[in-house]
Amino acid sequence: MQSFININRSEPKKTEVKERVKHFDEIYTLYNRSKLAQQADRCVQCGDPFCSANGCPLSNAIPQWLLAIAGNDLKKAFLLSNETSPFPEILGRVCPQANLCEGACTLADGYGAITIGSIEATITDLAFQQGLSIEFPPLRPNLKVAVVGSGPASMSAAHFLLRAGIKVEMFERADRAGGLLTYGIPGFKLSKDIVDSRIELLKKAGMVLHLGTTIGVDLSLKHLHDSFDAVFLGVGATGGKRSGLTNEDHPSVFIAMEYLTHIQKKLFGMDSDPRFSVKGKKVVVIGGGDTAMDCLRTAVREGAESVKCLYRRDEVNMPGSPKEYINAREEGVGFLFNASPRKIELGKQGDIAGVELVRTRLGKPGEDGRAQIEEIPRSEFCAPADVVILALGFDIESVSYLSEVGVEVNRWGQVVVDAQTGKTSNPKIYAGGDCQRGADLVVTAARDGRQAALAITLELLGNN
Repeated sequence: MQSFININRSEPKKTEVKERVKHFDEIYTLYNRSKLAQQADRCVQCGDPFCSANGCPLSNAIPQWLLAIAGNDLKKAFLLSNETSPFPEILGRVCPQANLCEGACTLADGYGAITIGSIEATITDLAFQQGLSIEFPPLRPNLKVAVVGSGPASMSAAHFLLRAGIKVEMFERADRAGGLLTYGIPGFKLSKDIVDSRIELLKKAGMVLHLGTTIGVDLSLKHLHDSFDAVFLGVGATGGKRSGLTNEDHPSVFIAMEYLTHIQKKLFGMDSDPRFSVKGKKVVVIGGGDTAMDCLRTAVREGAESVKCLYRRDEVNMPGSPKEYINAREEGVGFLFNASPRKIELGKQGDIAGVELVRTRLGKPGEDGRAQIEEIPRSEFCAPADVVILALGFDIESVSYLSEVGVEVNRWGQVVVDAQTGKTSNPKIYAGGDCQRGADLVVTAARDGRQAALAITLELLGNN
């Protein structure tokens, strides 16, 4: 180990821009076995590993599986990686590692952090290719838990419940499982085959999956409450935020998630609404997070004439992953910083003509510690547009069925839970992910699902 002095950090190879913008396939080619071991061998094996203790919400055993794979012990690395994480091959692809584990790496300043995310994804990819599998115990005949939703928190809860030998039935309103992983994250970042493989692994372990089943319509939450030993709610936060701009209800103004979902359904071969076609159009995306980057890069692949991102702060203050910002720039996306939207302008025929903006500057820090935005007087201008996509974050969908079983929500509609267990005000019902914390990372949803699953396991096995 500690070969960082002689071996530089090496990112996985990316498909050339002119090729990758033609399709939705993943743009990174992960390491081969030799490169994997070489990059893992750069780890200094810190006595106090910040990557795990401070950087990883799941507290994954990062130094341990780096040491194992540096020694070419794929099986050990695979088992260690999958012990604390419900889907390392997914998180290795979608986590903002620069802000988490890699950002906390001792080598980040000076030598270049260990490529933890890419190594994490590659370990499980190679292990599955070589026929390695995760062991699940036989299911206990007298215990069963209902999981509502099939996104990251729900998949995590199901994984750890099944590993405890507890039956799981998952209820998903969509036609495919995976939630955000399937419909909210484009294929150039996360292949849908990878998501499908994890779902199939859970089904093979004994999970029963009910697709096209909406709780509150097809089945009541009370029915699940009365029929199962416990219920986990992982319904996410899929309501897109609006900004209150004039004309934002125009048919050519899209909420980010509805746009991404529609494009993915089209890629699956499902019915396509021509309203969402951006081919040959000027597309403007308002927002600076990873969802905004996903919309921008999707519009490029959908054949837009031009694609531009509008963000009211500067480049340094963008909340998204630096990697995704770089990828978007490489693919031809334009960025307009320090510009705040005022209204959406319409042309004489009623079509969108552009977005009226005002230039901004950053002032003194506010209560949240971030610099406050100040508008510059008499600096208005217009950015031409045919289509506007709002990527301004997510709200919790109003779920009326929670009250029928006494589940408390706060004033933002988030489910109120015990921070240590995920238990709601109803002792049989647990919740995790965006529905209880607001829109956040896939990895924090995975942690919530794991935490709730462990609490449910202790509760149920303590009584049996």
